Amino acid sequence: MTTLTKPAEAATTAKGTWHLSRQLRENAARLPDRVALREKRHGIWRDITWSDYLANTEMVAYALAALGVGPTDRVAIQSENRPEWLYTDIACNMLRAVIVGFYSTNPVAEIRYLLSDSGAKVIISEDQEQVDKALEVIDEVDTLEWIVYLDSRGLSDYDDPRLISLDEAIARGAALRATDPDLLERVDAQKTPDDLITLIYTSGTTGPPKGAMLSADNIAYGTDVFAEDDGMFGSTGLTDDDVVVSYLPLSHVLERSVTTWGGLRNATIVHFAESIETVVSDLGEVQPTVLAAVPRIWEKIQATIAIRMANATPLKRFVYGISDRLGRKAAKARLAAGGAHTASSRILTFIAWMLAGRKLRRHLGLAKVRMAISGAAPISVDVLESFLGLGVLIHEAYGMTENTAVATANRPGRVKLGTVGEAQPGIELTLDPETGEVLTRHRGNFIGYWNQPSATADVFTKDGWLRTGDVGEWVDGTHLKIVDRIKDIIITAGGKNISPSEIENAIKASPYVREAVVIGDKRPYLTAIIGIEFDTVADWASRRRIEYTTYRDLSSKPEVIELIADVVRDVNTRFARVEAVRKIRMLAKELDHEDGELTATQKLKRRAFAATVQHLIDDMYAGTTEYPGADLGRSG
Repeated sequence: MTTLTKPAEAATTAKGTWHLSRQLRENAARLPDRVALREKRHGIWRDITWSDYLANTEMVAYALAALGVGPTDRVAIQSENRPEWLYTDIACNMLRAVIVGFYSTNPVAEIRYLLSDSGAKVIISEDQEQVDKALEVIDEVDTLEWIVYLDSRGLSDYDDPRLISLDEAIARGAALRATDPDLLERVDAQKTPDDLITLIYTSGTTGPPKGAMLSADNIAYGTDVFAEDDGMFGSTGLTDDDVVVSYLPLSHVLERSVTTWGGLRNATIVHFAESIETVVSDLGEVQPTVLAAVPRIWEKIQATIAIRMANATPLKRFVYGISDRLGRKAAKARLAAGGAHTASSRILTFIAWMLAGRKLRRHLGLAKVRMAISGAAPISVDVLESFLGLGVLIHEAYGMTENTAVATANRPGRVKLGTVGEAQPGIELTLDPETGEVLTRHRGNFIGYWNQPSATADVFTKDGWLRTGDVGEWVDGTHLKIVDRIKDIIITAGGKNISPSEIENAIKASPYVREAVVIGDKRPYLTAIIGIEFDTVADWASRRRIEYTTYRDLSSKPEVIELIADVVRDVNTRFARVEAVRKIRMLAKELDHEDGELTATQKLKRRAFAATVQHLIDDMYAGTTEYPGADLGRSG
């Protein structure tokens, strides 16, 4: 195996010298009155200083201790992003306890499994909806002793003795602190770099989620890589002048890396979006300098631009068209220079900025973004080029929970679109010579899976390489391109190996498409099941006076089917004949996590999804058109 690694030393923090709670104390001592967090309540941003951050976290730590939480105990939290998530996270670190994050969309069945598997003693539940889930399963989870709620609305009539408000828990913690004021200092003195900090459950696309164990040293290493001066954030790394918006679920390793761990390590200012539905407007108010997002968010922003331009006046559309063309010319010049500006790209970008880019970027919250990142899933090159035309260079990065989210990144001045960049400083990365699987080896590689020694043994090679499950290939010998997940590669009846994700991403680059699932394993040709982007298609239909009632009704309209068919026909022209999609069928509803079709991070559960749409698959290969869809012939 050929190993590609950057010779510079990475993650300069010595093993065992960096801990989350100690960093919080240092920040509070150095920057007591500086804003650390901002939370939007009732439309108004509320400042939380570093001294407030520390004081609140210590109160939560004592509250948990008063409820019996100690070293190695697991504390679960099911909540949207808010300051209390961070307080609980670092409070657990103060007690040497283990934080386990759940998604707010996790249904009851998953909560039962996750609580039982993790052996959580306490769960922090945000509101009545989450409390109800925990109460439904508490008698089935032997270890669960307390449900602590944050929002009391709707809970006044609840009388379970195991249910307690955070305020009441804090009051108990204050009493404990009065009798044992040195508790946290004693625990802190016992910390080791091998302490288990968190269990992050994998998305479970092919089976039950597994709890990935990350140690203090894993997190110290990963956080340092994010902060490297030669890393993805440029020559200055992350700084205390950077502003971020926290809106991706904190249960996900990418958001934890930026909001919690990176926020502490670099003293950045973290804003909590009011909700996932208000992200675009919140971004417009905050104007972050660093924006990390999954492809779905970038695609959503692109759809927002499409709707905005479709409903603009003819003059505004004309001006935007000129700005877009100039921006794309600038993008080509920048790409030829690895993403860095050239003299011509600066001039073209400035003109495009003055014509339309300035107002549009301000509206989208992108006016001050100096570093835009896409991770966690593949993204279409078309989407990347579209944003670059707007002057926003999105740097694709690659990592996973099991390696603390650090492996590769496109770094400033060395960007290659369509790749996930180069190995980050000090990281060993190679491809298996037989399968092409991406393997990583570094201090960020996780401890293993909670209570699953067999799965842990399977994910590591004998010499310590982590098997990522992704197939990769080198571009120009330096940049890594992710081809697909090993388990998702399609082998047609003719024996051709095809990566469905590349075709799917090309289709999803259209603002009219939200979901695209390519079918074809052991089949004579490729087909696809398409889910529309409801907002943009509804806007398109309304402007053409096409009447509809529901998602199902709109997606089955002949005009809409032809619109989507044209998108797929265009995509077919970019791929080899064997990779052309010959037939499509339309989804009758949006895919949903609670229905078991998507993971909490919006990744497709292909096996579960295929079982729900088998009738559509059978219809495409039976040569009928019983269901809404189209036959595209042998285009491409």
